[in-house]
Amino acid sequence: MPLIGTRAWLIVWGVAVAQLVSWGTQFYAFALYVVPMEKSLGWSRTELNAALSIGLLVAGLVAVPVGSWIDRVGGRALMTGGSLLGALLLALWPLVGSLWLFYALWAVLGLSMAATLYDPAFAVMTRTFPQDYRRAITAVTLVGGLASTAFIPLTQVLIERLGWHQSLYVLAGFNLLCAAIHFWLIPRATPPAQRAVVTADGEGLRAALGRPSFWALTLSFTLNALTFTAMIFHLVPLLSDRGMAMELIVAGFTLIGPMQVAGRILLVTFGRRLSMGAVGSMVILAYPVVVVILMLPPSALTLFSFATIYGLANGTLTIIRGVIVADYYGQRAYGAINGAITMPTSIARAAAPFLAALIWQAAGGYTPVLWSLFVVALISAACFWLAVALERRRLRPPGAGS
Repeated sequence: MPLIGTRAWLIVWGVAVAQLVSWGTQFYAFALYVVPMEKSLGWSRTELNAALSIGLLVAGLVAVPVGSWIDRVGGRALMTGGSLLGALLLALWPLVGSLWLFYALWAVLGLSMAATLYDPAFAVMTRTFPQDYRRAITAVTLVGGLASTAFIPLTQVLIERLGWHQSLYVLAGFNLLCAAIHFWLIPRATPPAQRAVVTADGEGLRAALGRPSFWALTLSFTLNALTFTAMIFHLVPLLSDRGMAMELIVAGFTLIGPMQVAGRILLVTFGRRLSMGAVGSMVILAYPVVVVILMLPPSALTLFSFATIYGLANGTLTIIRGVIVADYYGQRAYGAINGAITMPTSIARAAAPFLAALIWQAAGGYTPVLWSLFVVALISAACFWLAVALERRRLRPPGAGS
């Protein structure tokens, strides 16, 4: 389907709105329930945060079969079912009185996240708009990037006015809206002409696994996920330990979402003629830079510099990650290939807060944590550059440069 006309853009913007809601309700809202649940149920913050890690771990483990499903039959049923499952689990959340049941709930919620967040949405966009997937993915991320900006304050207001139990029913209702969007807007099946394009273009998962660039790219994204997740989860305690006021820390956090969208707008505006590999080679350097910024004496300037650079880089890299898979390895098995990359990155995302906490506990401070993240971020950048270089060499005409 060409990305032309009202119907095509209705699909894109509908999926984009569903991404905003899914990320906002199933991921970003979690942090706001930790304190009220801690007070209400007596569970520790470490015990509560482990639930989100379990969900992310499960989401990563099922990423490949989820992607393969979309490659074979499309994403309509999968994403609709994922949103319905998310609504059910959010509605059951207030009824859970046991920590182990809470962990079980989040393990199943990981299945919902795997079926509804960016990776399946990117696969659907690539499958539905094979000749214009770049614009489709970019549009989805422009709206999805505002999830934290929209749902963190909204969820906080709901908790304050309704209590944490009742507020979850409202979030469950939002997921029912996502289910309706997915059911009515995502195409039921791939049209014959489009199926021919998708089948003819690209290589399968097995071929991608045989390319050294795939492993370099996967390692880069995995280490990047480890870096940025550890930074975000530990940013508040790190800055608090250094005496920064909570109001200032929150202000810095709220800047990240708009900066992510700004980064995507800049990419759309100025990066159209550049390859995703070229843009990514520059953007990936921002991560060691922001780690260095966190090593500086804490101030409003360092915090907002961190939030600005981190937000711009993270927003841009989300698009790069979604597009470069199709650019390098084709569209035929996009869902499975992207899922193969997502699996280790999700595991790293789940483990990062705990690994950083272990280093902090062993060292008695955050300085060794930041130095560790700096090294990891540099290795991530080197792996990305290696992947780009390998693909350029593969595509170079025989005899060129000799």
